[in-house]
Amino acid sequence: MVLKVFNDKVSLGKAAAEQAAAAIRCAIQDHGHARVIAATAASQFEFLNALTKAPDIDWHQVELFHLDEYIGLPITHPGSFRKMLLEQVIQKTGITRYHLLDGDAHVPDVVRLASAALASAPVDIAFVGIGENGHLAFNDPPADFQTEKPYLIVKLDEACRLQQVGEAWFADISQVPTQAISMSIRQILKAKEILAVVPDTRKAQAVRACFEGEISPMAPASILRTHPNATIYLDKNSGALLSTALQTIA
Repeated sequence: MVLKVFNDKVSLGKAAAEQAAAAIRCAIQDHGHARVIAATAASQFEFLNALTKAPDIDWHQVELFHLDEYIGLPITHPGSFRKMLLEQVIQKTGITRYHLLDGDAHVPDVVRLASAALASAPVDIAFVGIGENGHLAFNDPPADFQTEKPYLIVKLDEACRLQQVGEAWFADISQVPTQAISMSIRQILKAKEILAVVPDTRKAQAVRACFEGEISPMAPASILRTHPNATIYLDKNSGALLSTALQTIA
């Protein structure tokens, strides 16, 4: 695992996008296409904006997989992750091969079809975030580190749901769905490369728990430390509670 800290979320997003774009170009050059997993949330805006502007990517050769989505939330809702994925990535790039998680449809069928598509071939790179409770995708603590299922139906804990209210996607916690479809921890770890984009002060405690505490289901994103090719992108706010040795500004 490599940990990089930047002065602000804009420079963080630009640097992360450069690494992501290079990985996508390399995959296309090596085997004719790139299979990519993408997170969607407020923390990913700067990164995804920079990535979609990156030059010399043949987006028609990119197959995109959705990381997670609420169950029971229509695509018209501002907090819908598939709405964000469409607006932030697909419509900007012209990607034609993508797998959205429709949490408003028959969920067992959605999980089955998405799991089969995802497990059919290796993933070149996964773009993820880390939640305020340390979650990875919607795997809240205590996360399941053992299941091999590509996608899971999970229950969202209160801290996770309050984060969505804090980001202004919902007016209050009663409006936040209690369940979601989430890519599993072990499936995320199967990606050849993982790039985590984690800006903002509100993530600082989770960052410290995940990267200076024990590797534990109680700090789900701590498992990224076991991956041979994971890069964690922080800004000085999200990295503020790390020990001095880990706070080197990139």
